[in-house]
Amino acid sequence: MAAEEQVRESLEQVIVPGVMRSLNGLNLVRQVTTSDQEVKITLASSALNAETQEWIRSKTKAVVEKLHEVNKVEVEFIEAKPTELTQIGHIIAVMSGKGGVGKSLVASLAAIALKRQGYEVGILDADLTGASIPKMFGIIARPTGSDTGILPVLSRSGIELMSINLLLQQEDDAVIWRGPLISNTIKQFWEDVLWGKLDYLIIDLPPGTADAPLTVLQSFPISGVIIVFTPQDLTAMIVRKAVNMAQKMDKPVLGVVENMSYLYIPEIDKRIELFGRSRGEEMAEAARAPLLGQLPLDPELAKLCDQGDIERYDSEITNSLGQSLLQAISAKV
Repeated sequence: MAAEEQVRESLEQVIVPGVMRSLNGLNLVRQVTTSDQEVKITLASSALNAETQEWIRSKTKAVVEKLHEVNKVEVEFIEAKPTELTQIGHIIAVMSGKGGVGKSLVASLAAIALKRQGYEVGILDADLTGASIPKMFGIIARPTGSDTGILPVLSRSGIELMSINLLLQQEDDAVIWRGPLISNTIKQFWEDVLWGKLDYLIIDLPPGTADAPLTVLQSFPISGVIIVFTPQDLTAMIVRKAVNMAQKMDKPVLGVVENMSYLYIPEIDKRIELFGRSRGEEMAEAARAPLLGQLPLDPELAKLCDQGDIERYDSEITNSLGQSLLQAISAKV
């Protein structure tokens, strides 16, 4: 008789169409019972339409029947809310007091760095009126699902993504919504999306300290916040606004990231600070948190973002950002 552990391990081979993650990865396996040479498997039907359920049923039977001493396999589906299935180790919000500082870039690079270190990672694009995450990842596929939930879209390297741009008819359609509707949609991206089992979920927040960031910090179990800034005179005030918001919401600041910190000219081996001297250490002190990284103005990175190939960016800066973030999480959470 096959042991329950063997059966569960075999279900790793059953890949859910659309999101391309296993039944185990999406946490859809609710119960496995074995008796003599019979196996009964109970799966959640969340975000799975009837056609997908039948395909999964057939595939599951085929995989489990290959196990030693298994003669009969029964598969049934039960209803469950996506929030009952989603298990996320850490949820990290990326924010700033103003727009145009590169929050989406930092969120993307942080997710990529964590994925390269072997973690399961997702990105929730909460910047509904300025969504840019799908463009940088080259994602045009629409999410699949059913009336019981939505499946996120998987990037080339295996990062789960959810963004309003994936649901629009055209990526340049304007989202002309008032605050309450934006806030409700962000909540739906948490409550109605089947994220499954993730080690990290990165949330790209819209700029400022108004409705949308407030909704995320209030409604999500945030583990910590990353604050992004650029080396300009207004930076200190803007960073302090974001820090004050995080502190008032009782959310730890994991660290700060300085974007557009410098331009490196390899021909002369020199860094040029186009926007003024670096204020990284100063802002880290103001936030009472570590400086996680200083990102340069890199033409290669800009080109890859425009081409939808950000996952191809290979730089020690990205690896360092991931390591610094892991250290900060370990120290704060």
